[in-house]
Order: sequence, then C-alpha cells, then structure tokens
Amino acid sequence: MFHGTITALLTPFKNGTIDEEAYRAHIEWQIEQGVNGVVPCGTTGESATMTHAEHESVIRICVDQVKGRVPVIAGAGSNNTVEAVSLTRFAKSAGADAVLLISPYYNKPTQEGIFQHFKAINDEVAIPMFVYNVPGRTGSNVLPSTQARMARELEHVVGCKEATANLVQVSDIIEQCPEDFILLSGDDFTVVPTYSVGGKGVISVTSNVAPNMMAQLTAACERGDYAEARRLHYALEPLNRAMFIESNPIPCKTALSLMGRMSADVRLPLCAPSDKTVETLKTLLSSQYGLI
Repeated sequence: MFHGTITALLTPFKNGTIDEEAYRAHIEWQIEQGVNGVVPCGTTGESATMTHAEHESVIRICVDQVKGRVPVIAGAGSNNTVEAVSLTRFAKSAGADAVLLISPYYNKPTQEGIFQHFKAINDEVAIPMFVYNVPGRTGSNVLPSTQARMARELEHVVGCKEATANLVQVSDIIEQCPEDFILLSGDDFTVVPTYSVGGKGVISVTSNVAPNMMAQLTAACERGDYAEARRLHYALEPLNRAMFIESNPIPCKTALSLMGRMSADVRLPLCAPSDKTVETLKTLLSSQYGLI
C-alpha cells in the first residue's frame, strides 16, 4: 500500500490563511500525474507554523480530496509526546491511512527516550506509523538498532522515512528490520540507491513540482529497470538541487508559483527567496524542464 512516489504536500497560503482551492487543485494534479501517495502536514507543508485547528483542517481537506484513491500519510509528530498522541488520534479519526511521526526535536532524547516516545503513541492509537528520522532538523539520530527494536516490538510501526542521506544507515536499517518493514527515502537525491538495497519509495519534495517524472523514476525502480531509473535520476538532479538552494519549502513553493499553481507565500520565520534564487528557478523550469 505504501510505496513509490509519495508527495510531501505543500500547503498554499493566501492572505495569511490556508488557500483551500489551491490546495485541493494541487492534490488533484498530483494524483492525475501518477503519484502513489500524499503527506499533508509534513515539514514541506509548514506544519511547524500551523495552529492545531489549521493542522486538522489541512488533513481533513486532503482526505476529502483524495477520496481513497491513494494513501494519505498524515504528519502527526511533535516533540511533546502527549501532543503527538493527540494529533495521531485526530489523523485516524479524519480517515488518514497512516501517520508520519518525526522523532522528538529540540529535547534531544536518548535512544531509550525515542523508543518510549513512539511506544506511547503506538499504545494509544491503532494506525500504521512511519518513523521520520531527520537529524538535520531534530538534533538526534534514530539509530538502526532503535528502528529495528520499534519494528519488532511496536505493532503499529510499519516503516520509516529515512532522511539522513546516509546509505550505510539505510542498508543497516533494512538489514536489521523485519522483511516487511517499509523504508522510504526522505531525500530526493537517494531514491535509486535506496531502492537498490531494498527501500520501497520516497517521500518527495521534488514531486510537488515534477510529479510525473518522479513517479516514472520510482516505477522504473520497482520493475527493476535501473537503466531507465538512472536516466531519470540524472534528469531530476538539477531540480532536486534547486529545491534546496534555500530552506525547504521556499524554493519548491516559489517554483509552483512560477508555474501558476499557488502563491509563493511562506510563513515566518521562513521568508521570500532572494532574487538570485527566483532567477535560477525561472531558468531551470523554463529551459531544462519546460514547466513554465
């Protein structure tokens, strides 16, 4: 159920509020372009600057628009375990198929603390859970041994989004976890090598902008056509790099704005991109990808 290209959805804003019309249109376009799933309220969706009411609204809208056509993996994480339980409970009630739970940030828990955080959520809410490991944002790394312990001992932990870009760690997690554990790349740059060692897909930023190309790439990996996967990997690399020339989701949202799909508005402390970034994106989207 959870595989292939899963888009970490942007959240469009207009006049400081959620632009529901643009959000629904973006979700619909993603499905039309062949993605295999969507993630509302992840990092790319600017969940960190949403109120609880907005967070719930974004998940509700997404589930309603998708209407069961692809899986919805709702962002429900927090560094406050009680809050993460509450958000997870809401995601289940709203009809999400699974939740994406970031490991606790700022607190810098031990590996035991990380395990106990996920155990508390697992014990309170029965819904498939993906552990989101992104040390660059959390300040701590969920080690392969901890991932394997959760996979064995926590019945609702079905996989992880591994965003270390560390292929040794990716391999170690897959080696140590049960065969049905679903490892998804959290980095658009590492999709092909992650598949090659047993990964099942990607939670992608780039697919917001080029959903069909990323969907073709993961489909090629899944049918074992690595020649085609490599071709698409290198074709996408300039766009992958461009998505991170400033903090995500600034470049991604700017690109969608240039494509006429949503406003480029982001919430403070994120801010508008530099003129240089805008020009770089214009050139790339126009000359190399024909998207504007």
